[in-house]
Amino acid sequence: MFTDPIADYLTRIRNANRAGHRVVDIPGSNIKREITKILFDQGYILSYKFDETEDHQGNIKIALKYDKLTKEPVIKKLQRISTPGLRKYSGSDSLPRILNGLGVSIVSTSQGVMTGKQAAKENVGGELICYVY
Repeated sequence: MFTDPIADYLTRIRNANRAGHRVVDIPGSNIKREITKILFDQGYILSYKFDETEDHQGNIKIALKYDKLTKEPVIKKLQRISTPGLRKYSGSDSLPRILNGLGVSIVSTSQGVMTGKQAAKENVGGELICYVY
């Protein structure tokens, strides 16, 4: 049993990136699925697949993306912000800009999980899950 399954999810992606793996297999949940969809939409991963298992939790298979010339991972940094011991919340007017707009913040709002830019556009705040760049 993990105390922070989202941190485990991010660590598995980070470790697979550093080891040069093409595919990483992660136990699934609804919030992990939404974060995976955002990473795909923003171009940080190549593809993903949700597999159902007998316990209805499922698995997420993520194909990681690397630069064609330098073979370096596209994800440079994947940082967890809000933890179970210290939750970090931000209003719609004070959502952070990551790398001057080049990175993405992922926010859990009352309207679902979305990027910081989408949350600012829809004028909702929420819990800062992680930064990706």
